[in-house]
Amino acid sequence: MKDIYLYMIYASLKAGKGILKIYKSNNLNIDYKEDKTPVTLADKLANKIIKDILKIFKIPFVSEEDFNDDLNEKRLSFNAFFIIDPLDGTKEFIKKSDEFTVNIAFFKDKNLNFGVVLAPALNVLYFGGKNIGAYKIENVYDIFPFQKLNSFKNFRQIFYEAKEGKVIKNIKTFPTQHSYLLKVCTSRSHLDENTLNFIKKLKKDFEIQLEKIGSSLKFCLVAEGKAHLYPRFSPTMEWDTAAAQAVLEGAGGEVLTLDGKVLTYNKKNIKNPPFLALFNKSFFEKIKKYL
Repeated sequence: MKDIYLYMIYASLKAGKGILKIYKSNNLNIDYKEDKTPVTLADKLANKIIKDILKIFKIPFVSEEDFNDDLNEKRLSFNAFFIIDPLDGTKEFIKKSDEFTVNIAFFKDKNLNFGVVLAPALNVLYFGGKNIGAYKIENVYDIFPFQKLNSFKNFRQIFYEAKEGKVIKNIKTFPTQHSYLLKVCTSRSHLDENTLNFIKKLKKDFEIQLEKIGSSLKFCLVAEGKAHLYPRFSPTMEWDTAAAQAVLEGAGGEVLTLDGKVLTYNKKNIKNPPFLALFNKSFFEKIKKYL
């Protein structure tokens, strides 16, 4: 595996370590952005840790925590950059629900190349990309204990030992979809009327099993074959979806806009359109009539 990808995994684990320390304390230091969304000390710390580690590559960053008008204009000329959401699911973090993630993606040549999604409190890591496959490590901090994360060299050695020991598991989306049963992921904190109406239409022809979960973990459930579909009609930004989309694509899934096109990045408008994260592309043809 390329060093840049290993460094992304390493950065996520180090950021997760910092997040967990704050999570277990009573000092979340909650503030609010202009759009009234919460931000905590953990968001800021994780952002700094990730950028400090990945700056050796001299590649630009597009991160939720320091995005501004100047960067918004410059990013359109970037051929390669990291897309970072250092703490996705801040509301879940504040509520102590454990369903929050560290998201790091690498975008180059107009494509998502690689993504890392770490759920620190759940002790699970996902990573992958379209031409790489998708992988999951459970009990990740048992395999990479905090004291062993003091250097990239230590991390790299343990990573390859874990790979040889088959601790790193390859994940795949559902190979098929039963005609009657549909497992659907929805947001725990952002379940809107459009999504509810879509699900209501699906219920006419499918038995629906709903799974409400926070952050980018919804993509990961589709990626590992625990769900067929994650519909998202309420607003998201590129940093909310990039890393998890890369993992899902590595597992054989797709993220498509409502006209059936792949969700792209470094768009003129960094806000995403509504989309469906699916276990495969052909499934879109079966359900588009319900949109």
